[in-house]
Amino acid sequence: MTEPLLQVRGLCKAFGALVVTDKLDFDLAAGETLAIIGPNGAGKTTLVAQLAGDVRPDSGAIAFGGRSIVRESADARARLGIARSFQITTIVPSFTAEDNVALAVQGRTATAMRFWQPARADADLRAPARAALERVGLAARANVRASDLSHGEARVLEVAMALACEPVLLLLDEPMAGMGHDESLAMIALLRTIKTEATMILIEHDMEAVAQLADRVMVLVGGRAVASGAYDDVRRDPVVRDAYLGES
Repeated sequence: MTEPLLQVRGLCKAFGALVVTDKLDFDLAAGETLAIIGPNGAGKTTLVAQLAGDVRPDSGAIAFGGRSIVRESADARARLGIARSFQITTIVPSFTAEDNVALAVQGRTATAMRFWQPARADADLRAPARAALERVGLAARANVRASDLSHGEARVLEVAMALACEPVLLLLDEPMAGMGHDESLAMIALLRTIKTEATMILIEHDMEAVAQLADRVMVLVGGRAVASGAYDDVRRDPVVRDAYLGES
């Protein structure tokens, strides 16, 4: 039997008396797209932060590619192929779209400690940045300041920044947050192409996106997985309907 790409065992995290990850266990197969859903405060973003290395769990184990990474830094995990986008846009507004992606490339390479100004002319940064923008459909906006991009374009730019890190595992935290209907449909189409090339964990409230993208859905409530399975099975689960989806 093939070993899972990601294994999480007994993961726990609390902030004071508030438990946000409660003895969580799950596996993720290579090539799988796992959608994590749940009510606000369920611990979804904190879980992704623990997987990415931005938050240290209190206890438990995380293995990636058969290697324990629970004590590895976020930078070390990025070099292993774990890339993350954030719930709130984290682009640099005064940089162009291409600058932002090149900065992401710089962060995962040995050039990370150079001063940024000389690095702007570095072909080793610019070429993959342009390729990532082309891949997400933003090539024509490469020289536009990030502050002048639409909200939807800024969200797509964040995906380009994550892709520029050449991820094996892509962690996406609400990539469609704040998007209109047409923008959301375009993002779904983009992620459907990406999921053929990378393993993904997707946090998303847009159930249309979850239905179209997820191979499996895990429902978090109070830091615990209360259900896991195919989308249609999960949405019929009475515990899920009571806790999150409602009766509609």
